[in-house]
Amino acid sequence: MYIKRFLHIPRLVALLIVVLPFTNQGQNNTGLKKLEGSWVGPLKVRGTEIRLVLNLSFNQADSAIVTFDSPDQGAKNIPSSKVVYTGDSLIVEADRLRGKFSGAIDPGFQSISGIWKQLTIKLPLTLTRQEKKITVNRPQEPKPPFPYHQEEVFFHNPVAGIDLAGTLTLPEGPGPFPAVILITGSGAQNRDEELLGHKPFLVIADYLTRQGIVVLRYDDRGIGKSKGDFGMATTLDFTTDAEAALDFIKKRPETDTARIGVIGHSEGGIIASIMASRRTDVDFIVMMAGPGLNGEQILLLQSSLIARNSGEREEVIEANQKLSKGLYEILKKYPDTAKASVKIRSLIARFDKKYASDTSYHKLSGEELALQLRILNSPWFRCFLVLDPEDYLSKVHCNVLAMIGSLDLQVPSSENLEAIEKALIFGGNPNYTIIEMPGLNHLFQTAKTGGPEEYSKIEETISPKALETMGEWISKTIHPNRE
Repeated sequence: MYIKRFLHIPRLVALLIVVLPFTNQGQNNTGLKKLEGSWVGPLKVRGTEIRLVLNLSFNQADSAIVTFDSPDQGAKNIPSSKVVYTGDSLIVEADRLRGKFSGAIDPGFQSISGIWKQLTIKLPLTLTRQEKKITVNRPQEPKPPFPYHQEEVFFHNPVAGIDLAGTLTLPEGPGPFPAVILITGSGAQNRDEELLGHKPFLVIADYLTRQGIVVLRYDDRGIGKSKGDFGMATTLDFTTDAEAALDFIKKRPETDTARIGVIGHSEGGIIASIMASRRTDVDFIVMMAGPGLNGEQILLLQSSLIARNSGEREEVIEANQKLSKGLYEILKKYPDTAKASVKIRSLIARFDKKYASDTSYHKLSGEELALQLRILNSPWFRCFLVLDPEDYLSKVHCNVLAMIGSLDLQVPSSENLEAIEKALIFGGNPNYTIIEMPGLNHLFQTAKTGGPEEYSKIEETISPKALETMGEWISKTIHPNRE
């Protein structure tokens, strides 16, 4: 039995980027110049295919410059730290990624076949020469000139004592205008919620501003130009950031303070509901794939659905579910991270022993286990695990739109929409709309299976139908008497 997924974390792991590229002066550059250009190949990680691009060029001093791109993750110019060329093989290391590519060069210098190693994970990778620069097609990404004003803004979160940065888009005209704040999903996100080559919040902000709505989108704390420590923050901490954004936008003269709403995607949907449960100055919220189930239920459900979608065997899924439940029980029982770590190591050891005779079973290395322990014991994960949206949704009395794609495998539509509606009914809120969007995934793209491996491959950033549905609902909410 091969336990592929030790734990499915609903955060996307981004590549780390440093400033200076590696320059190679000690190699035989005459031979190395035969590899000059861009080389691309696919990495298959947890059911997702991500393209890795190796770029090799030379500066004026005739030194080789080697960098990596990950176009599907929106990452460019990731530096290498070491390059070894022997004529028929190439080794490139990237210390900041803790990654290394080792490959054999074909005699015609058209492909390099080898292994990409990152931490203790080894993946086959064949790079092929590209005549043209690798780009991703994102036809919905808006391009200037824009029929509205853009302004970079900074605002202060007094609770955390940090300054946050964002972009404010303002319709033309005197105003005041209704306003919306965009709140990102889980994982480190910039103001455009950029991931896998897509910029959903840039598309949404453009769409809504063209409809006469002020839109504020901002970098997560510790990301982009925002200050703070992202790694130590929880969903509740991120809520104070969103509240600081609300306090800021209320002071803008262009804003109609009686018509301010919040749009949250995924974890941002929970944050929107927390805000609305304790603030009377939120006129409406839109939960885009926002959970209605608690964190533990979400994690268990999404991991099984994604594994099943990727063709995993039921006995493996069942084993992983049992292991995950055991891990979560430990975390809930032991708030002390040291004690929890001891218990988790013991549980994993028993698991290893149980499947020791199975040659297909993947035992975690010490480094992999240490990484998992850091994730499990992180403030964010511990908070998310026990966070129950019902506690907040039952106290929300403003207008609510909850929309989830029917192919969403991360926040499954039927279970979560049902939970959201029950919580709103329990709290006595009749002002809600529940919509399942047919054929859309977690990012509200038109999809085939809904699996995460499709996200980067789909050119569409967000379905026009989803934009229209949200836009029409907001218009009716802020203009209730308009025919």
